[in-house]
Amino acid sequence: QVHLVESGGGSVQAGGSLELSCARSGYSDSTYYMAWFRQAPGLEREGVAAIDADGLTFYRDSVRGRFTISLNNAENTLILQMDNLKPEDTATYYCAADFQSPRWPLVGEYTFWGQGTQVTVSS
Repeated sequence: QVHLVESGGGSVQAGGSLELSCARSGYSDSTYYMAWFRQAPGLEREGVAAIDADGLTFYRDSVRGRFTISLNNAENTLILQMDNLKPEDTATYYCAADFQSPRWPLVGEYTFWGQGTQVTVSS
């Protein structure tokens, strides 16, 4: 079983920064594909950024250039550095993982999910 725990959410003003972390445990010898998703109230969950087994990164258009996804393999931690935050970035952010090369940003392609961490950006 894979266990994912997010941390680092909070409240900031527009233009501020936050760093989200996702600690991963279980099956340490496996190859992981990991991603960040977010969900705002009343809206569907959407992909924010992903990193594949080769380290290639993918971003949704609205965050490209402002967010950076990275993976610390030594610490089994996925990071999302978020800069120049905007009110429309307000959402619950979820870490997701899979072993089978999921088709990002399809939510259903990812098997393992964290519990989410809230990010609120005020104008």
